[in-house]
Parts: sequence; structure tokens; C-alpha cells
Amino acid sequence: MVAASLEFIGTATTILRLGPFTVLTDPNFLHRGQRAYLGKGFWSKRLTEPSLQPEELPGLDLVLLSHLHGDHFDRRARAGLDRELPVLSTPSAARRLQQWGFGNATGMSTWESASYADGGHRLTVRAVPGQHGKGLARALVPPVMGSVLELESPDSRTVRVYVSGDTLYYPALAQVTERTGPLDAAVVHLGGTRLLGLTVTMDDRQGADLLELLTPRVTVPVHHDDYGVFKSPLGDFLATCRGRGLRSELRVVGRGETVSLFP
Repeated sequence: MVAASLEFIGTATTILRLGPFTVLTDPNFLHRGQRAYLGKGFWSKRLTEPSLQPEELPGLDLVLLSHLHGDHFDRRARAGLDRELPVLSTPSAARRLQQWGFGNATGMSTWESASYADGGHRLTVRAVPGQHGKGLARALVPPVMGSVLELESPDSRTVRVYVSGDTLYYPALAQVTERTGPLDAAVVHLGGTRLLGLTVTMDDRQGADLLELLTPRVTVPVHHDDYGVFKSPLGDFLATCRGRGLRSELRVVGRGETVSLFP
């Protein structure tokens, strides 16, 4: 069976190992007690310590950045990551990364895709819808994208992993599976982040709504306890999912731990 696993570093920072490909998501390496800049004059202090720093990362093929916020791409990532790595993100984030010297940053509009080949394996990354804020909150946050990573192995087997990005739940997310197919796994950004009293990431109920909508076989929750602006604990999400009898297999992963993305 082809490899498919997630190593959790902290916040939404993970290392996805899909066949021969190694993908870093949303690199946030600030230490506990340091503050992340969230734009529009907002800052938040980190409450946890990441399991790795940039110099400790394995060899990477790709960086996947859902959006440009200080808890997803911070000053330590900017200083420590290889500037030649391919980075896939929103168009506005890619333009800023290019200004910072990341010459292989590529902006992706919704439903655009990029493919990589290695030894008969093909990894396709497709940008999918995301909505970081609704109503007045949209002025407080940058554009965000979700993504679906599909690995095709030489024997024609596929593994499909959805990374939600910092989206809120909304019914149009049904297009994710309608257009890409059933999901083997979903990495969901939670936390119920609040800015000026407005919610800008999924809380426990919205996260459960998303699982009901997309029905991934495995779900790995991330982005739930690292900053003071996260107001919806992981325990609430787990309880809400249990209460609804959701069929997705929930896999809680601690910083520095690795979980399989197969059922």
C-alpha cells in the first residue's frame, strides 16, 4: 500500500507524506510566547511550542500555504525555509512571497491545479473553495484556499486528501467532493477563531457540519489550541461529532506525532 501519513508540528503546520512526495503545510514555527501578526493591527500570542523548526525539517517537495496570516506563515518560516521550494497559495499570498524572494511561489485560483511526477507516481494539488470570513469579517482577513491532494500510484490506486484551510462552513463546500471525488482523509482547521467578536474559522459545530457534508473516511483536526484567539476547544469538536454519530474516523494527533491517513 502506498504511504499516506500526517506528522503534526503545531497550529496548521503538518508534514504530509504521500507516496514519494513530502509536503509542508502552513509553516508556523514561532515559539511559545511569541506573537503572530494577524493583519489589521491584530496580534495573538502563541500558547504552544511547535515540534520542529525549519532547520529540522526533512527534504521537502512542496509547501502548501492556505493563506498569508502570521499563524500560517511567520517570520521564522520566512527566514528559514528554502527560497527555491515550490509554494502553492492564493494569488495575493504568492505575490507577497515572490516579493520576499520565494521565486517559485505560485498563485492558484479556485479549481486550478498543479501536478508533480516521481517514479510513476503523480501528485495533483487542486485549489478548492474557502471563505475565511462572512459579512463584516471579510474585511479583517485575507483570501483563503482549501486544497485537495490526489496521489496516483503506478498501479492506478489513488489517495485523496482534503486540507480545509481557514474556511468557515458554508454549503458551497459540497463542490469539493462533487468535483474531485470521495475523500480518503480530511485535515480540518478548527479553533473558532474570533476577531472583534466575529468568528473566522470553524468552531465545533461548523466542523461537524463539514464532516456531514463531505464524509471523509478519516478526519485529522488541527488548528485548535495554539493561540489565544482560538475559542473553540478540540474537546467540543470531538463531543459534537460523537453526539451526531458521524461516521468519519477521528484521529487526534499530538505535536511531534504521526498518524496514517488510511482508514
